[in-house]
Amino acid sequence: MRKILIAMLLAQLNALSQTNLKSMNNYLKETEILNYSDTSIQSLIKDKNWMELDTIERVKSIYNFVRDDIEFGYNISDDIPAAEVLKDGYGQCNTKATLLMALLRATGVPNRIHGFTINKALQKGAINGIWYKLSPKNILHSWVEVYLNDTWYFLEGVILDKKYLTKLQEKNNDCKTTFCGYGAYTDNFENPPIEWNLNNTFIQKKGINQDFGLFDTPDEFYAKHQQKLGVFKRFVYRKIVRHRMNKNVEKIRNGR
Repeated sequence: MRKILIAMLLAQLNALSQTNLKSMNNYLKETEILNYSDTSIQSLIKDKNWMELDTIERVKSIYNFVRDDIEFGYNISDDIPAAEVLKDGYGQCNTKATLLMALLRATGVPNRIHGFTINKALQKGAINGIWYKLSPKNILHSWVEVYLNDTWYFLEGVILDKKYLTKLQEKNNDCKTTFCGYGAYTDNFENPPIEWNLNNTFIQKKGINQDFGLFDTPDEFYAKHQQKLGVFKRFVYRKIVRHRMNKNVEKIRNGR
């Protein structure tokens, strides 16, 4: 009987191990959106020598690259592939999340995406007037969760590049605590938790008003959830609104 119980326990442990291995593989797989085999992404990884770093330093370096070298800005769509985000050189919460996930997976670091909506109030300033009024109340939002040392870390603080955030803080230097607008919504505007060193990072978290849960890939997330825009509004956003928003963001970044 004892041998049978031991055999059953070993079988269960083996099954659990196989399940965990399968789950980890899901968090490393390449997809249409996470197209990390693209030559531009592979060349970047080689140029940055990320594979020569230990895992913690690798995550930190990739995180800092996506945060600061990929400027805050609005792409044509949330669901563009990682290589296109890299080519654009700018991104917002969802597109920066895509590039961050792809770079981490390409260098062997498991990750997943957590989907939400945020209140459009945090976009005010980046978008104004009639365009702000016409925009949906709830904006599709996401952050990356990276698995390291048996812990999931939340990496939302990657959204605003430090140059932009610093200029935004200078422009609103009377605010030290809660700030909402221009792509930020935080209780600690003076010193938001955007630096990663085995911790969670945030810059828009306070604006979250709906939780869609966890997804293995952005492909799965966007197959189920899209921005609430009709055909006409989507066309106007792509052709007019996002360019105005990017100009407003650039004015802040240049201290104007």
